[in-house]
Amino acid sequence: MTASPSLRDPATPLWYGAVVLRWVTLFFALGALLVHLDGYVRPWLAWTAFGCMAIWTVVTTLGYLRPGGRVPLLVVADVLVTCGIMLTSPFVLSDVQYAELAPLVTTVWAAVPPVAAGARFGGVGGVVAGLAMAVSTAVARMEINLDVARDGVLLTASGLLIGVAAATARRSQAALARAMRTEAATAERERLARSIHDSVLQVLARVRRRGSELGGEAAELARLAGEQEIALRALVTTEPPGTSDNDTADLRSALQLLSTSRVQIAAPAGEVRLPSDAVTELVAATREALSNVDKHAGPSAKAWVLLEDLGEEIVLTIRDDGPGIPQGRLERALAEGHLGVAKSIRGRVTELGGTCTLVTAPDEGTEWELRVPRPRQGRKAR
Repeated sequence: MTASPSLRDPATPLWYGAVVLRWVTLFFALGALLVHLDGYVRPWLAWTAFGCMAIWTVVTTLGYLRPGGRVPLLVVADVLVTCGIMLTSPFVLSDVQYAELAPLVTTVWAAVPPVAAGARFGGVGGVVAGLAMAVSTAVARMEINLDVARDGVLLTASGLLIGVAAATARRSQAALARAMRTEAATAERERLARSIHDSVLQVLARVRRRGSELGGEAAELARLAGEQEIALRALVTTEPPGTSDNDTADLRSALQLLSTSRVQIAAPAGEVRLPSDAVTELVAATREALSNVDKHAGPSAKAWVLLEDLGEEIVLTIRDDGPGIPQGRLERALAEGHLGVAKSIRGRVTELGGTCTLVTAPDEGTEWELRVPRPRQGRKAR
């Protein structure tokens, strides 16, 4: 069975590449050792360093080939072990070899840790590992020259490039997983919509029409059936407003579920994603405003909810055609201990860093304008 995209590490090919690179560079280091062996001050130490390199290559291969083995501790240890082996070079190379710029004990084998760090930690981790290897190279060379600077740039750049590639691959996989879940949810909603349309919705529509024809108490049942028909249609045709992997939710979908025969929702065609707690608070504030319409504007009043996504700001407008709020009524309600408007609407929007504007007058209805700044990506609204 094919693994789910959400369970596979999209950077796996990079790990495989790091393993192959490690073995190739190990054999290159062996060749360099054999070529320069006669000039070493301590050949036994050179063989010991190479033996450590071979053992560590096996250890990292076993770790990097398994998803569960690519732990941060192993990658950090990889950087430290490689630096430690590299720093044996001053005790192995002779002065003549230093003058001839002979390769260090590790030679190109030291290029692998920045690649592994980039695959595990992203661009920043790759750069840090590359800088660590560059500093170790300078210490092992006991000077800073053009060759040391060139090696440092290459090590740092390789860590950065691999890190950016790994981060991009993970973001792409997350987007693909979200798209697949959305596609599956849409297909399921369409199936449910067809099933419900052929049964429940047709019954509710018939009850609504027949009740309206009969009048009297049946008319009230018809009205209630109409309310449920609209709510059910919104439920099966609107994307679920659930949270995503980065703890955001779609405000547009959540507001669509408030639609009834007396409440019309106007929103952008696409999603309006916000932190899930911000969506919860804005929907609760909207519910409170619509509840006030039911309580104070009468059964015949209608309400309109307009959602606007202005990029840096979200604007939510709730308007009704009721009798309006008499001047001083809100202040008296607050003094009497009725905190519906103060806490449920203004309080919620204020906690999100936004503002509330109330426009009302006798016989001109009531309009709430809620403005909330869009939180920066990765920052949760408080």
